[in-house]
Amino acid sequence: MMSVNIGPFALPSSLLLLLAALLVAAGAGRLVGRSRKISIGNTLSDMLIAAVLVARVVFVATWFDAYRSAPWSMLDIRDGGFSAWAGTTAALLVALWRGWRQPALRKPLLLGLAAGALVWGALFGALRLMEKPMLPKISLTTLAGAPADLAALAAGKPMVVNLWASWCPPCRREMPVLAAAQKSETEVRFIFVNQGEDAPTVQHYFNITQLDLANVLLDPGSRFGHEVGSGALPTTLFYDAGGRLVDIHLGPLSAASLASKLKQLHTR
Repeated sequence: MMSVNIGPFALPSSLLLLLAALLVAAGAGRLVGRSRKISIGNTLSDMLIAAVLVARVVFVATWFDAYRSAPWSMLDIRDGGFSAWAGTTAALLVALWRGWRQPALRKPLLLGLAAGALVWGALFGALRLMEKPMLPKISLTTLAGAPADLAALAAGKPMVVNLWASWCPPCRREMPVLAAAQKSETEVRFIFVNQGEDAPTVQHYFNITQLDLANVLLDPGSRFGHEVGSGALPTTLFYDAGGRLVDIHLGPLSAASLASKLKQLHTR
């Protein structure tokens, strides 16, 4: 399950896992430190802030050339561009600093973080068991109404499958980035699977935007999103040459975040 629908909003499962882990860590730390009235909530907040800031800065520095043409986009964290190792390192350094400065905080903080990590690991493992790592076998059609087979379109190459709709603003925002990548990344198949719309609606959108895309397919029943466990649009899935899911991205892609995902795909 990649996302969870809460009313009209679709939240990434990874974000919910993090929130659950933080709540458990805060609760466990408070329980351990209650005899001395010690809370680790402020430390956890500082760890989270440091992690987000450092993870973003390191990611932007790593992919600076991709942001150079639109510097303002460095501030748009909706593209999901974060360096996991840098963020984790920053959070741990904050924890070590606080523990060194406040000895009474060490035990509640250590046990709280251990409890949070255990919960995160258990939930993450459960979600991985629910994943369907292979390419779904779903009936799709071209804009002309002909049946299409994803495995045949891939032709043994790595594949990027973008789930989108013309009414979705984030989908429209990322589409030029994906269109440019489709032309430049010739060793990767880019496939655009429209969710829930008919051919005239999709063709009208392309006529207005003048986007020139290959491999545009229709999924009128939005079955693809259901099969992979995502109720969010846009969702982009990255499959290796064997049709196995390598990575996912919920929300709009920037040139930098797409490049980082493609780098992982090329190294498989």
